[in-house]
Amino acid sequence: MPKYLLLKHYRGGPEQHRPFPPMDQWAPEDVEAHFAFLTHVGELLEGSGELVDVQALTPAQTWVRYGGPDAAPVTTDGPLPETSDLVAGWYLVDVESRERAVEIAAHISSEPGPGGAPLCEWIDVREVMSHAPADD
Repeated sequence: MPKYLLLKHYRGGPEQHRPFPPMDQWAPEDVEAHFAFLTHVGELLEGSGELVDVQALTPAQTWVRYGGPDAAPVTTDGPLPETSDLVAGWYLVDVESRERAVEIAAHISSEPGPGGAPLCEWIDVREVMSHAPADD
């Protein structure tokens, strides 16, 4: 069965369906409801045997690159990409088809936001490569 990575971004994707403020401006009960929904999605996927992994990430990041054979790794906290490039978290699922992965992503997109309204957030659906691409 194919595996898919369902990526959540900090304000990533095409234009927002409905604008909403950053989570640090939400009422505490809205944040709690949001994370309770996402936890429930994980439980449903675990119950169906489709969940491989789920993680949430902080917006803090460090860029790292190889510094050379006799040098330490080079790191920087900036320049930072636009917030749309930051991954907020993911679900890794093992499903029967791409259609099922899209169905799960649409459900995740219905997560509650401020006031309980669905965020209609874009979810980035990526198939995990099962082997290296063939040379053409």
